[in-house]
Amino acid sequence: MSSDGHQQEHGERHPSLVNPPGAAVAVGSFPLDGSEWFGRHRHAAHQLAWAPHGVLAVRACGRTWVLPSTVALWIPAGVPHSTGATSSALLRSLYFWPDRCPLSWDDPQVVPVSGLLRELIGYLAQDPETLGPQARRRAEDVVLDLLRPVSVTTVRAPIPADPRARRVAEALRADPSDGRSLAQWGEVVGASARTLARAFVSGTGMAFGQWRTQLRLQAAMPMLAAGSTVAAVARRVGYGSPSAFVAAFRRGVGVPPGAYFAPAETGR
Repeated sequence: MSSDGHQQEHGERHPSLVNPPGAAVAVGSFPLDGSEWFGRHRHAAHQLAWAPHGVLAVRACGRTWVLPSTVALWIPAGVPHSTGATSSALLRSLYFWPDRCPLSWDDPQVVPVSGLLRELIGYLAQDPETLGPQARRRAEDVVLDLLRPVSVTTVRAPIPADPRARRVAEALRADPSDGRSLAQWGEVVGASARTLARAFVSGTGMAFGQWRTQLRLQAAMPMLAAGSTVAAVARRVGYGSPSAFVAAFRRGVGVPPGAYFAPAETGR
């Protein structure tokens, strides 16, 4: 499936791949351990990366997508990416051959996974001997018709290169709820608040406050995907109230948590 061979994505472990002759869509399934990543690779086919169980993460084009089971990521053919999981997950990938695919998105797109799309993906993952070619073609057509991108923004929280700012960033990754100011962090790492502020801007492209917000949202996503309440997640990542967290999530992602983690309710 990739320009360097399908096994590059999956190492020495063999996924289940359903790719009958004449099919326009192939379906691969592969279990992932928490924090396991497949290295940077690309495919000759368009890919729809989805996890029916667990939380998937995809890095591509300098961005990171955190994907609960309610959303998938469309990755155009030829786009380098790496795929992993924030917890134990089942990666289920659909591969669309470009010469038989009417979709022509140039950039990765988040796609809501409705109940119908979920069922159809499982339907296409059946043994080819169980599902005949005509039934498969009909299901493939419906899958393509259901793929509609939803407008969301990826959450970025890169680590700055400056060693003092990096210490701050790594400490906050370990505990996003830590609310110390840059001046207080400066006393810990031996730098002035002004120096740390400049290091965050030059190293991440964001002011410290904006970067910390992004980090907190990034930390919140796997917890929300695992079913934690908004109130509990807000406390764990450092917000004083659920409403403040929801407002920050909406500003940072483009939609509130409920819309991101239950997009099927939008009617798509």
